[in-house]
Amino acid sequence: MRTRILFAGAAAVLLAGCQTSKPTTAAKQPVLETLGTHEVPVSEFSYVYRKNNASAPEAGTRASVQEYLDLYTNFRLKVLEAEARGLDTTQAFQRELEGYKQQLAQPYLTEKSVTDKLVREAYDRMSKEINAAHILVRVAPDADPKDTLAAYQKLQALRQRVSGGEDFYKVAAEASEDPSAKENGGRLGYFTAMQMVYPFESAAFKTPAGQVSQPVRTRFGYHIIKVNEVRPAQGEIKVAHLMIRATPGMPAADSVTAKKKIDELYSRLQKGENWEKLVGQFSEDVGSAANAGELPPFSTGRMIPSFEEAAYRLQKPGDLSAPVQTPYGWHVIKLIGKQQLPSFEEMEPTLKSKVSKDSRSELNREAFLKRIRQENQFTENKAALDYAFSKADTSLTNGRFKYTAPATAAKPQKGKVTDETALFTIKGKEYSTKDFLTYVQQNQRARPGADARHTMQLLYDQYVNQTLTDFEKSNLEAKYEDYRMLVKEYRDGILLFQLMDEKVWSKAVEDTAGLQKFFAANQANYQWAPRVQATVVSAASPQLLTQAQKLLATGQYPVKRTVPASVAFKANTAELTKVGQDALDRLATSLSNDTALTVRVTGQIKRGETATLAKRRATRVADYLKSKQVAAGQITATTNARPTATTALLSVTTSALTGLEEALNEQNPLAVKVEQRPYQKGDSKVVDALPQQKGTYTTQQDGRYYFVRVEEVLPAGPKTLADARGQATADYQNYLEKEWIAELRQKYPVSINQTEVDKLITK
Repeated sequence: MRTRILFAGAAAVLLAGCQTSKPTTAAKQPVLETLGTHEVPVSEFSYVYRKNNASAPEAGTRASVQEYLDLYTNFRLKVLEAEARGLDTTQAFQRELEGYKQQLAQPYLTEKSVTDKLVREAYDRMSKEINAAHILVRVAPDADPKDTLAAYQKLQALRQRVSGGEDFYKVAAEASEDPSAKENGGRLGYFTAMQMVYPFESAAFKTPAGQVSQPVRTRFGYHIIKVNEVRPAQGEIKVAHLMIRATPGMPAADSVTAKKKIDELYSRLQKGENWEKLVGQFSEDVGSAANAGELPPFSTGRMIPSFEEAAYRLQKPGDLSAPVQTPYGWHVIKLIGKQQLPSFEEMEPTLKSKVSKDSRSELNREAFLKRIRQENQFTENKAALDYAFSKADTSLTNGRFKYTAPATAAKPQKGKVTDETALFTIKGKEYSTKDFLTYVQQNQRARPGADARHTMQLLYDQYVNQTLTDFEKSNLEAKYEDYRMLVKEYRDGILLFQLMDEKVWSKAVEDTAGLQKFFAANQANYQWAPRVQATVVSAASPQLLTQAQKLLATGQYPVKRTVPASVAFKANTAELTKVGQDALDRLATSLSNDTALTVRVTGQIKRGETATLAKRRATRVADYLKSKQVAAGQITATTNARPTATTALLSVTTSALTGLEEALNEQNPLAVKVEQRPYQKGDSKVVDALPQQKGTYTTQQDGRYYFVRVEEVLPAGPKTLADARGQATADYQNYLEKEWIAELRQKYPVSINQTEVDKLITK
């Protein structure tokens, strides 16, 4: 039923094409049809028809246009009714629609040309890998100009030192503010596109091998980059590994033992021992050992350098590396496969997603803001800007700036700037100084020691960008027809879903009396064809089929899950221990929940004990289970005359055919499949090929082996509602919808302007 609901909801959205509330400018356009008093413009139907039928071969034919118009009319009638009932005014509806609008707006708040350029650039760069080192001088992205200048000058001085001949790595270890530089001399190893922040990546790719870049700023600060080597990309690699843990600082004896272990395992692998077996037994990487040591695919720059280098040196699938050490331990690496860079078309969707989240998206946003500034005629009032900035003082940098708007708006005086003066305008709409200062109070944060005017400038830039974006969002429907129509589609689709659920989908499920009446009136549509009641066993091999037949003949199948092997008693008594009671409690829950289960309790004679005690123990277990509401018919108690080491054994069986599958499918979940039901012609190729009469049959088809037991031949006849509930409910939904549409067509009489319809026919 849920599938039908979702499909119908999707169809509603596809059919939706325009907002069916009170017409505005659309009323001046040619009218295609009138629903009651509501006019549907030709343009709206034409837009939706073209959108949803553009690729159809029959698009533009009379039959196609008429069929779609019928569907569209029914859809519009339903939405009109939803509006008449006020469903478009509820808070839940408004929240849901607003959420969709935010998602739909995103593609219109970006620069497609910039995105396309960045995606292509990223792909082209991914064909190369760069080995580089860097020196960093930290400075915050929003640092004061004086701090920014100081960081830049410091880095320039460091660049002069390395340009003058000093060793880059020594200078990095001494002066770089990247904490790892003290150990690695600023070395970054190999990387490619999308692995570093965008400004750093761009500077690295633009610097020739053997040279040092000019200072480049990222969100971390200023960097200079020494490019050591540029090589073709090695592509993506997939490997498995066997690991023996050995971490820095562990006792020397343990470290030696780890090395001996990995050497021994490597030797055994070289002699041809099974990789999966040794990994499963000895690898200490818990996350991968159960999967033969396989790791997710990776590319350059994604793994520990020593591991990565050893992996990429492997040439053919199946090749093994000698033991290689990383901070995690010792590894033997097995190559599974290598893959070169996929085509641009294959990677484009993934790269677009990454670009939208990557630091390079800032370029896109800058281009977008620049465009909407121009398109929306953004203009600033310098005098008002100076007035607003004059309010900046140490209270702002301490995060305690307070602004109180004037109680009454002062009358504007020529040449005088007040809180009411427009700070800037967007397409003629004024945004006052008061609005900005209120924003400052609400969005300030402490920046001790910062310059107050610079802090105000940061907040102003933030306010302008947010205001421009909000203005653009609010005008998207007027600016872009596609966006406007898409929002209307979602709006009407949400409305239709709510009303369809009430009038059709949920009603068909909940109206049991109506469904019974409909089923009885249409009984002729719900008939069984001649069929057989049969049990069909399918097995992967003749041996498995034989085992299944033997079990099937018993009618009882062993169950191992949640079954305790034995029950514990106190020494030389029939009194259960706490552990024994807990085990029986769990078993009793299973037996109570599934009446197909039965349990056999066998009292065991322990050495030195009597048969009487064994019998009492079996009886005690049976009585305990009965006290937990387990039916007596599910319990059998016996005694084993042979002395053993245990007290009472439990064996559970089930009469459900799923138990037969479970018993034989421990090693392979597809080894055996069992079905028991009526089969009519077309339900099973195997049953169709057999005589339609009582008996047992064996056959083979498509590599599987079958045992079929036909228990009864069933004549044609009527189905019960239980037999046909799914089909009957779907038919009842269609019936309810047709009845409802008929009511709506009476409430909102439909008048078609055939002249305008004929103009839409192009074939």
